[in-house]
Amino acid sequence: MPNTYSQIYIQVVFSVKRRQNLIQKSWKEELYKYICGIVNGKVQKVYAIGGVEDHIHILLSIKPNIALSDLVRDIKANSSRWINERGFVKGKFQWQEGFGAFSYGQSQLDTIIAYVNNQEQHHQKKKFKEEYLELLEKYYVEYHEKYLFDWFD
Repeated sequence: MPNTYSQIYIQVVFSVKRRQNLIQKSWKEELYKYICGIVNGKVQKVYAIGGVEDHIHILLSIKPNIALSDLVRDIKANSSRWINERGFVKGKFQWQEGFGAFSYGQSQLDTIIAYVNNQEQHHQKKKFKEEYLELLEKYYVEYHEKYLFDWFD
């Protein structure tokens, strides 16, 4: 789109279906590289990607030529197919339905990149549910807790 200029930074967060601890350290970095390839293939940019066994965070910039929901759909569909084709988990790997998306300004990037890259340390102190609810409240996102995730207790 000629004469269209933007700089939109978004942190996307989504979990494994039923928050199962399926993402293993032995293949997590390969998964992140694969997801970066999906995003790059859509001519968007990943700034940071991190997570733990049951969820991931992706900080990316998105151009106005693609809808965020389409990009996340493609990330989730292609990465789950990739995980299943490699037999990394017993049974069928699936991501949850939906996702969280939180926007940032240029001046916040260093802080958010560090936050996304340090998910393992962060989650030694805070559970995912607590973290996610805090993000929703911090950004004034209206939600109904019963619809957030397939909570697996």
